[in-house]
Amino acid sequence: MSGNARARLLDELFSVSRRYMASYALFNQAVADCLGLHPTDLQCLNLLTLEAGPVTTGRIAELTGLTTGSATRLVDRLERAGYVVRERDAEDRRRVLVATVPEKITEFARMWNRLGGGWFTLFDELGDAELAVIVGHMRRTVEFSGRQIARLRAGDV
Repeated sequence: MSGNARARLLDELFSVSRRYMASYALFNQAVADCLGLHPTDLQCLNLLTLEAGPVTTGRIAELTGLTTGSATRLVDRLERAGYVVRERDAEDRRRVLVATVPEKITEFARMWNRLGGGWFTLFDELGDAELAVIVGHMRRTVEFSGRQIARLRAGDV
């Protein structure tokens, strides 16, 4: 690919990436509004459903990039909304874990399934190699975003 063609393609990627991120942020806001949650709380709930089990508030801070104080307030909001409960760790009673409420997570999952039902069809025409490229891109983007969040929180802008 020539330098000019690649430059045009990278410009288009930059533009479409910005639109993609904005559309997802707006979608996230709409879902959060529908559920009566803050958008950050919605994404925390999403991340909690990917964890193997109950987690500490410190782990929530790690997952979200929030301070532990902000993570505690986030858990307070999710608890008031009925999505999580705090429970003592059976192995270390001094430790408090945050666990999702199965019935509320089932409701949450039903909503995602209704909204995202056509999502997999977006990939029907792609081969395995193309899907692998997308998966690799998303993994690198998650890692890159994590590093950028850390920079922003450290004031390194």
